[in-house]
Amino acid sequence: MIKYLIIDDEFVAHDIIKGYCELLPNLELKKSCFDALEALEYLNKNEVDLIFLDLNMPKLKGFEFLKTLPSPPKVIVTTAYQEYALEGYELNVVDYLLKPFGFERFLKALNKAVSSTAKLKSQNIAGEKESTKSIFLRENKKITQVNLEAIQYIEAAGNYTKVITINETITVREKISDILTMLPKDDFFQVHKSFAVALAHVNSVEGNQILIDEYVIPIGKLYKMRFMELLK
Repeated sequence: MIKYLIIDDEFVAHDIIKGYCELLPNLELKKSCFDALEALEYLNKNEVDLIFLDLNMPKLKGFEFLKTLPSPPKVIVTTAYQEYALEGYELNVVDYLLKPFGFERFLKALNKAVSSTAKLKSQNIAGEKESTKSIFLRENKKITQVNLEAIQYIEAAGNYTKVITINETITVREKISDILTMLPKDDFFQVHKSFAVALAHVNSVEGNQILIDEYVIPIGKLYKMRFMELLK
């Protein structure tokens, strides 16, 4: 369960973010704060995994608030002021959502935060099994949380990308390059302009083909040398 905090002085912004989060599993709103001082008071006694942070707020601005936190959680900035984007990335902000933002853009930002939060938790819990990593995928009006370990390969299909898992195929309206940004680079490798494979699911390599269960995946000439080096 990912615990999150909303910090924004606009009621409408709270309603939008909360509404989007309620469409997704494993997200828990801990508190809605309408200024940074209220958030500081809460964080002095409580911990969260993720903050949705507005910048232009009374009393204490968003980035000024962020600089006061000794060990800040993951932060997604939500603001109408595009000129502050560079400073946000310098503060290790996960993503920068420019208001007004739609659900698709929100989902991309959340996937970045979910992935990085899972990695951080696995590093901090010594002796425990590594946290399960997952991403949210939207197929038409259905949103599915997909365990990364279940993904066998992905395939570009025009304006869509097919995500083939052990149990199902999910078709999303995303470019294959955008899906790859959500996946760990050490676990997934692009082998063709239209295909990327999960290394853990590769059964064998023969000529210019990769076998994953009953699937045959082509290897492009530009990708083969790097892929073969990876397997050594």
